[in-house]
Amino acid sequence: MNFTLLYIFNDLTKDKFLMHEMSIALNILDIVEKELKKADGKKIERLNLVVGKLSGVVVESLQFALEASRNSSAIADAEIIIDEVAATMKCMNCDFEFKADDFYTICPKCNSFKHQIMTGKELFIKSLTIQQD
Repeated sequence: MNFTLLYIFNDLTKDKFLMHEMSIALNILDIVEKELKKADGKKIERLNLVVGKLSGVVVESLQFALEASRNSSAIADAEIIIDEVAATMKCMNCDFEFKADDFYTICPKCNSFKHQIMTGKELFIKSLTIQQD
């Protein structure tokens, strides 16, 4: 019985992540379409996104959500590039900068938990290539 409940929980967690990324994908499409209209462009040729490892976004789920929602949108034929940014932290105890896998990574130099996130929380549209003709 516990195994079954755990399995159901894992399935719900996956759907939750997909729903989160789907809303992000739809917001990206909204922004892209507004920018296309503002630039008086014909279509988007390339969409370049930046996603940090600690942003809370699962890159594969975002890719899936963008693919699922791109038909009949401004990015229907666009190349989609997602640049992933590694997480780096700076120890507030010894000022050592280090790469991190999650929010709970301890400083490898002094074993402190006090740190400042330097990179890895990014989530933004880096660039759009718009066809004008």
